[in-house]
Amino acid sequence: MSIHSPAEDALVCSARGCRAAAVWALEWNNPRLHDTARRKTWLACAEHRTSLGDFLDARGFLRAVTPVPGSPTLDT
Repeated sequence: MSIHSPAEDALVCSARGCRAAAVWALEWNNPRLHDTARRKTWLACAEHRTSLGDFLDARGFLRAVTPVPGSPTLDT
């Protein structure tokens, strides 16, 4: 029997090798592959929000950046 911990549910940053808590959701799609209404999501910590967003924006994929529910960014 395994014990489930809240840490297993924690959302982590999508940047390669980063294990920090995610505070931003970067919604994107590739218009060549996805219907215009479809959104994929990358999660970002405060440190990687800009670099991940810039990567998506440079390709014309970035659609929205929103705070992750429950993150401290909602308080600012």
